[in-house]
Amino acid sequence: MNAVTQTRDTAATTAAREPALLPPVDVVEDATGITLYADLPGVPRENLHLRVEGDQLTLEAEMALALPQALQPQHAEVQLSRYRRGFTLSKELDAEKVSAELSQGVLRVRIPKAEHAQPRKIAVQVA
Repeated sequence: MNAVTQTRDTAATTAAREPALLPPVDVVEDATGITLYADLPGVPRENLHLRVEGDQLTLEAEMALALPQALQPQHAEVQLSRYRRGFTLSKELDAEKVSAELSQGVLRVRIPKAEHAQPRKIAVQVA
């Protein structure tokens, strides 16, 4: 008896194999967490997918640049329309409290530090 296992590609696995641009990202850390700024020009909110699985933060996006019908590009330096980038989150960060905002082509992702990694003031007793 032969057992044949067939795997089906889901939309996510197929998309993960497609070539993609690596968006430029700035990461700023402060005492309470990190803020990640990703440049995603031409990406509407509905084509942006941000997810956290375990300690992995994944960003996937698709540009949607509308050209007038009569306009045909003569030269295009950017040939791909998909962005993809992944990050491994430190155990000091609280992946449950990630928040994100897209404004004028820039994605801002805020990841606060976990409670145990937050700075705290220790009261000193006088004896």
